[in-house]
Amino acid sequence: MELWVLLKYALLGLLQGFTEPIPISSSGHLVIAKEYFNLETKGLSFEVLMNFASLIAVLIIYRRDLIRLTTNGLSYMTSKNKAAKDDFMFIVYLVIGTIPAAVLGILFGDLIGENLSHYKTVGVTLLITGVALWLIRNLRGGKGDQDLNLKDALIVGFAQAIALIPGISRSGATIVAAMGVGMKQETALRFSFLLFIPVSVGTMVFGIGDILADQRLRLDDLLIPYIVAFLLSLIASYFSLKWFMNIMARGNLIYFAIYCFIAGALVLIF
Repeated sequence: MELWVLLKYALLGLLQGFTEPIPISSSGHLVIAKEYFNLETKGLSFEVLMNFASLIAVLIIYRRDLIRLTTNGLSYMTSKNKAAKDDFMFIVYLVIGTIPAAVLGILFGDLIGENLSHYKTVGVTLLITGVALWLIRNLRGGKGDQDLNLKDALIVGFAQAIALIPGISRSGATIVAAMGVGMKQETALRFSFLLFIPVSVGTMVFGIGDILADQRLRLDDLLIPYIVAFLLSLIASYFSLKWFMNIMARGNLIYFAIYCFIAGALVLIF
């Protein structure tokens, strides 16, 4: 196994993990990095594995919210406990918000991946992401977890569906939409990343076939790089999300908008 190949995949894992939680598009950065490193990861097995690593990080960070929502959701369904109704409805809105991306992903996911995974597309969509972040940079909503409604869930859900396009940040799109409908920053962040969980699980389930069919994973020269990339992606996702939660609390999204403007312009120019 060449050391340079291992380093390339390690860098890809770190890059995907670091960029997944923050609003600068992990998929777009992977496209750029693979173009730069001249790395071809045929099929979706690599992306699916890196996505799963980020999912584990999200589950660890939001474990208390997930336990509370699950407990109160079951409590409301079994005993109609009024105190648990808000958490039950939050779960309902998460399910509703998942539907647009799930449907469009099943119908057009392969088409989008084959035709839009190009660095020129990423350059344009990074600029679009930057504009969206710039527009909501000063918004301070008042809606908490208990104030959400069907319309809010659908708007954020469709924003997540748009993020199937490489270069459109999933976290960026959902947070922009969430803050656009008036959610508090904390609620917008929580809804965005809890919404990531069912979509990521679905991606993993539908991607198992790609992983099993990937003959390269049965070869010693790429099995180790994939494992290293997976572990680094998990670690990077964890610390990146923790960092982003602090950024959101201070309301400094403008820096991500500026980064997207610069990155998108550089990609298109060079």
